[in-house]
Amino acid sequence: MIKSEKLKKFTELLLEWNKIHNLTGAKTPLEVEKNIEDSLFPSTFIDTPTSILDVGTGAGFPGLLLAMAYPNVRTVLCEPRKKRASFLKYVAMELELSNVEVAKKRVEEYSSEPFGLISSRAVTDTKMLLRLTQHLQNSETQYLFYKGERLFSELEMVQLALDYDIIEKNKRNYLYIKKVL
Repeated sequence: MIKSEKLKKFTELLLEWNKIHNLTGAKTPLEVEKNIEDSLFPSTFIDTPTSILDVGTGAGFPGLLLAMAYPNVRTVLCEPRKKRASFLKYVAMELELSNVEVAKKRVEEYSSEPFGLISSRAVTDTKMLLRLTQHLQNSETQYLFYKGERLFSELEMVQLALDYDIIEKNKRNYLYIKKVL
């Protein structure tokens, strides 16, 4: 489990940077805490990943928190916007997250070996996420997408056979794709 000091320090850094750079809509410690809980909830039901790629990490949700939850798992935070990528690099350094790499580029421009888990929150629809990351996955890759109420209509548009679960909590739908068939 993540040490509470790290979560506290992350919250302080995010709120401090957010005043100047507007990284997230979360403006209070309580709002940041809710985003942290949302980011970490899937660790209660997903398999421990071999590596993580988070697409469009923004202010750190969920990728930076997943990196904290899995400190021995290589985690790449793919964030094309300079301010957000700088923030992520700074926080990874301050929190001594040696498993984190920040890639300041769009995911379709990022090149790597396939990942064990590809995650994303509030980036684009499911079909597009699968298409944009297909060069970074293999038959073992799992996906974790943090979705809202449009998830069900998005799944109708996906023209691939998927083995997946949808876990609902509050107004969030966590799409956990165990395998693209």
